[in-house]
Amino acid sequence: MLVDIVDAIGGYLHDVFVIQIDGWIILGFVAQLLFTGRFVVQWLASERAGRSVVPFAFWSFSIGGGALLLIYALYRKDPVFIAGQLLSLVIYLRNVQFVLRERRRDNAEATRRA
Repeated sequence: MLVDIVDAIGGYLHDVFVIQIDGWIILGFVAQLLFTGRFVVQWLASERAGRSVVPFAFWSFSIGGGALLLIYALYRKDPVFIAGQLLSLVIYLRNVQFVLRERRRDNAEATRRA
C-alpha cells in the first residue's frame, strides 16, 4: 500500500513537473521567481536599515513578475488570476509614480539649496 502511494505521488509529480513542461510553464516559473525576488529585496533592505524599507527594486520586481504572471494568466484563461494581476499592476505602477514624483521633488529641493 505505501509503495502504491509513493508510486502515485511520483507519477503525479513527474506528470506535473516533467511531462507538462513547455514554454508557458517556464514563463510562469520565471514570473514567480521575479515576484518572490521582490520580497527578498525588501527584506534585505529592511535588515540593512534596521527598519521597514521598500526599495525601488521591490516595485521593479513587482511590475516584472506581475506583468509576466498576467501574460501567463491570459494564456491559461483564468479570470480570477487575470483580474488579480491587472489590479496589482495598477497598484504597482501607481506606487512607482509616487516614488518618481518624490525623487523629482527631492532633487528640485536639493538643487535650490545648492
